[in-house]
Amino acid sequence: MACFIAPVAEAVVVTVTKKIIEKKEREKYQVDSSQKQNQESAMETENNRFGTKLGWLAKLLWGGSFLLFIEHIWHGEIVPWPPFLTAMGSMEDTQAMLGEIATTGVSMAVVITVVWLAMIAVIKIKETGKVKEKKLS
Repeated sequence: MACFIAPVAEAVVVTVTKKIIEKKEREKYQVDSSQKQNQESAMETENNRFGTKLGWLAKLLWGGSFLLFIEHIWHGEIVPWPPFLTAMGSMEDTQAMLGEIATTGVSMAVVITVVWLAMIAVIKIKETGKVKEKKLS
């Protein structure tokens, strides 16, 4: 019915947080364009920045939410006239919709976040392996 609302809410929070963090990171890592070595090291650290990684989570959340939104339109659960959600037609349907958001929607948002955390963990493991290889060389 409206399970995509929970991931959308998380996506909004993550996107706003990402923008704030990226602004602070840009201020911290500003590089003088005349120094090429510093630019290259700045490019390497760009993928290591937390703002970039939050961007990945935002993309996962927005993408999944968009696909769910389209699926709900396809099944006639979202319509182009008010109240837009067919489940808001009666009190019983609205209660069922809120229950679905609280269970299914929150579960989907949690699963997406856990997958993102696993991605970050894998990247961290690979980065530590590269650092060890450089030290051995």
